[in-house]
Parts: sequence; C-alpha cells; structure tokens
Amino acid sequence: MTLAGVTAALYSLGAQAMAATVAPGGLEAQSVAAAEASGGGMPQLDFGNPLMLAQVVWLLIIFGVLYYALANIALPRVASVLDERRNRIEGDLEAARAAKAEADAAMEAHRAATARARAESQTAIAEATQSAQADAAARSAALNERLSQQIEAAEARINAARDTAMGALREVATDTANALVQRLSGIKNETAVSAAVQRELATQGKA
Repeated sequence: MTLAGVTAALYSLGAQAMAATVAPGGLEAQSVAAAEASGGGMPQLDFGNPLMLAQVVWLLIIFGVLYYALANIALPRVASVLDERRNRIEGDLEAARAAKAEADAAMEAHRAATARARAESQTAIAEATQSAQADAAARSAALNERLSQQIEAAEARINAARDTAMGALREVATDTANALVQRLSGIKNETAVSAAVQRELATQGKA
C-alpha cells in the first residue's frame, strides 16, 4: 500500500472517530462510562477507551502528513541544497588543486630558469675570465718582448758607447804615456808604450 493509501485510510478512521465523538451519547459517553468502570484511572493510558483510539488515529494522520511533507517537500530541498553545496565545495577544491598544480609548475619552471641562468652566467664569467687572462698574457708577452728588445738595444748602445769611450781613453792614455816617456827619457817607442797602456787597462778591467 502506498503512502497516499495509508493517509486516506487513516483519514477515514479519523473521520469515523470524530463522528462517534460528536454523536449524542456517542464516544464521549462511552469514554466516561469506561472511565467510571475502570475505577477512575488515567484515561490517556486506557487503551480500551474509544477516545484514546481517536487520539491515536489523529496522531497517525498527523505523523503521516508530516512524513509525506518531509519526504516529498522539505528533505528533497535540503538534499538539493546539500548537493549544490557539495558540488560547489568540490568545484572549489578542484580549482584549488588546479591552481596549486599550476603554481607548482610555475615554481618548478622558475627554478629551472634560475638554475639555467646561473649556469649560463657562470659559463660566461669563466669564458670572460679566460679571455681576459689570455689577453693579459698576450699583452704581457708582447710588453716583455718589447722591453727585451729595448734592453738589448740599450745594452748595445751602452757597449758601443763604452767601446768608443775606452778607445778614446786608450788613445789619450797612449799619447800621454808617449809624451811623458819621450820627455823623461828622450826615447820614442809608441809600440811598447801602447802595449803597456793596454796591459794596465786590462789589469784595471777597462780594456
């Protein structure tokens, strides 16, 4: 039997009980007679009392109506609200998961780009350092070569000037010695005087 059938049966029973209640000398008289026969107990707990049956019938009718209203009106609305809220929460969670995944991917890409940029910068610095060192070494070698050539040229000029000066000194010393020997002894021997001057200069390290 469906809920509508049960409700209709309960409603008919309630109608019959109400009719018996309002009839003259009906249910109320029977209830009073039953209460007097029971010795004055509580009529609410006297299930043999016809009024108690009417209250139970109306209780079942009201319960059935409330159950029908809850089952077909209130609860579906509550369920739809709960479903909508659950769907919205799941959508928000899914969006949050997607945003987190996107943020993680962006962070990973940023880390990779940072590592790549750091490696490229280190490589560029190393290459620049090597290039600068090679350039400095080449310039230093060229400067050393130029300085060596200048030093050799200066030494050559110094040696030439020294040879010229020593030649002039040898000539002056030889002429002076010849003049002194000729004046003192009256003898002129340029070969012997020149050899003596040469030996003296060689002894002093000026030859």
